[in-house]
Amino acid sequence: MTRTLVVAGHGMIGHRFADRLRALDTARDWRIVILAEEPHPAYDRLALSTYLGGRSRDDLTLAGRDFLADPRVELRLATPVARADRTVRVVVTQGGDRIRYDALVLATGSRPFVPPVPGRDLTHCFVYRTFEDLDAIRRVARPGGQGLVVGGGLLGLEAAYALSRLGVRPHVVETAPHLMPAQLDPGAAEVLHRRADELGLRLHCGTGVAHVHAGPDGAVRAATLGDGTTLDVDLVVFAAGIRPRDELAKPLDLARGERGGFLVDALCRTADPRVWAIGECAAVLGRCHGLAAPGYAMADSVAAQLTGRDAQPFDRTDDATTLKLLGVHVATFGATVHPGDPRPVEVTFADGIARYAKVFLRPDTGTVLGGILARDTGSTSPLRSLVGRPPPADLERLLLP
Repeated sequence: MTRTLVVAGHGMIGHRFADRLRALDTARDWRIVILAEEPHPAYDRLALSTYLGGRSRDDLTLAGRDFLADPRVELRLATPVARADRTVRVVVTQGGDRIRYDALVLATGSRPFVPPVPGRDLTHCFVYRTFEDLDAIRRVARPGGQGLVVGGGLLGLEAAYALSRLGVRPHVVETAPHLMPAQLDPGAAEVLHRRADELGLRLHCGTGVAHVHAGPDGAVRAATLGDGTTLDVDLVVFAAGIRPRDELAKPLDLARGERGGFLVDALCRTADPRVWAIGECAAVLGRCHGLAAPGYAMADSVAAQLTGRDAQPFDRTDDATTLKLLGVHVATFGATVHPGDPRPVEVTFADGIARYAKVFLRPDTGTVLGGILARDTGSTSPLRSLVGRPPPADLERLLLP
């Protein structure tokens, strides 16, 4: 008997899950109803900046013809879930349609965080999340003008680089002492800072935005920073992080994590055995993960569970990342955050400020805990296998080949 699976959300993770389920469901047990909030199918949000560089929406679309034509899949665009009732297993769309489910997977993603800055609602203040956001930025961007990006993390640097490609001279404001504070230490960030300077990005670290000012037309004219600096800017892009989209937790009577997100176990299960959460909206064992790779792992695990296969519990003790920012490769492997005691031993290898690598070792056993790399360093593939083992004699050559 065919069962109905409802997927709330069709971003990168929701699409990965639905596509994986199609591949694993060889018995064709499931009918998949996807309720998407946006008016277009899932697209590669990681490559969103290339849309400003000339790529089309179709170029970035993840849903191929075979997916869209699959009779098992019903994709409803611009049809977000408004509420749901677990007692009768029904979701209700914003348009009032009622859909009964046998399994419900929440893949609602996240929303941009906009700090409560006076003037944040002025004309020419934007977030950096969707095609529509980028279309609005492109209409306003003026070659030779100046823009302000609030946030010096991954998304903020993507936004700043995109503005520079539109001819806008970007300022980047980051409250932490250096860029990418969640992934990089000061040494690795220095490599990134140097590259940002070469590209003409003006960095303002260790401060925030205190006020966005309007001109006579009601649009952005300037911004004052927390250190008293005033910048003449034509537009502001808020890229200061994300917050999980967990609004359905209340109508579903599901628990949230301490910092938001649907609270799930290591198999992405909520307290209801018929409801899962994956991606940025899921607080796995209380913690949300904002990168694509963890979301893909969650999607694959739940798809396996729903098709009766062995599923791997989600394990992010190794939050490995490999990114390219402003043309600079940065990567982490193993554990790079070490709260409490004992503090790890830190071993740093650097080639001036052109290349940088740091490895963390357990103080008692000397085994590798993790590491941070920046610029022309070794691949993380062999390095990840070192975690939990003593470092080899040729460690420096592996890090800085």
